[in-house]
Amino acid sequence: MKTNYIGVILLGVSSLMSFALFAGDPETGKTRSAVCAGCHGLDGNSAAGTWPILAGQHANYLIKQMQDYKSGKRADPIMQGMASMLSETDMQDIAAYYSGQKAKPVTFDDSLVAQGENIYRGGITETSVAACMGCHSPSGAGLAPAGFPSLKGQHTEYLESQLRKFRSGLRANDVGEVMRSVAARMTEQEIKAVAAYIAGIQ
Repeated sequence: MKTNYIGVILLGVSSLMSFALFAGDPETGKTRSAVCAGCHGLDGNSAAGTWPILAGQHANYLIKQMQDYKSGKRADPIMQGMASMLSETDMQDIAAYYSGQKAKPVTFDDSLVAQGENIYRGGITETSVAACMGCHSPSGAGLAPAGFPSLKGQHTEYLESQLRKFRSGLRANDVGEVMRSVAARMTEQEIKAVAAYIAGIQ
């Protein structure tokens, strides 16, 4: 019993330390993010599904993605160029700003929501696809200490494109290849359905 308590305490301390490392200045981040506004919007709400909504995303996740773009671990010619100009402090400040913004509702296909909810909450037994909520939480808010991003209210187009990239291996910066393993077992219809459900979560 004591060992369990010690494990919980250590996990809590580790989580607090990780958050402390990403304590950027949101006001500075707002100014620094001006160059990001062309794609992601002034407040992190992108106008088109080509680009992800960053508003309300966990700061540590945003920082990891910028670091991965800068290092080349995550490939995208535009984002790699943008991230190459950012210092670690810049990344922390930008992440602090976007994480404090509120995401706005997006459009999605109502006819796919029921199927998408079944996948998100129960997985796909026949092809051993795990339930999305296991990592991204029942509310779609993710789990910041573990580095699992918030997905709720994200553009369907963006969600679909990232699942396809994980499925093909074009995106390979997921921890433990978890997303590549999941997406590899999903059909196009299943990807569209789960994206529609996630987009509607508020």
